[in-house]
Amino acid sequence: MMKEQPPTTSATPAAADLVDALVPVAFATMAVLNKIGAENDLSLTLIRVLGILWDRRPRMAELADYLGLEKQTMSGLIARAEKRGLVARAPNALDGRATDVFLTGEGARLVQDLHRQTQMALAPLTERLGAADRQLLQELLERMMQPGSEGGGKAGR
Repeated sequence: MMKEQPPTTSATPAAADLVDALVPVAFATMAVLNKIGAENDLSLTLIRVLGILWDRRPRMAELADYLGLEKQTMSGLIARAEKRGLVARAPNALDGRATDVFLTGEGARLVQDLHRQTQMALAPLTERLGAADRQLLQELLERMMQPGSEGGGKAGR
């Protein structure tokens, strides 16, 4: 029998309740993304990469740092995505030693399709809320993920 450990943080009961509400939503979202990834022969990490590349053209090193991956792992992932025609690399305009990564036309079409699939798969959850509540939830989630927030930043679309 495991001995119950006291909590390691001083979270308030309200904060604990919020986490208890967020976790199942995160699990449901991850299940949808994993299913869509499997249907499209994409790893969850590659889905994140494609989402990140939707609206930016980061350096390889920045992308690896953002995802918490070793540069070698990132290079292998990008090489496989290149082979599928989803991404391309080019020298950085400001620093010829650095390499930028960006979506190809095929990659952009796939991201749009993945976005549509995700919207449809999550609709049964999101449509339980009225339009005003959906808008409020969106604003709150975006605020939670703003840079400077703990754990903030976009993790992909």
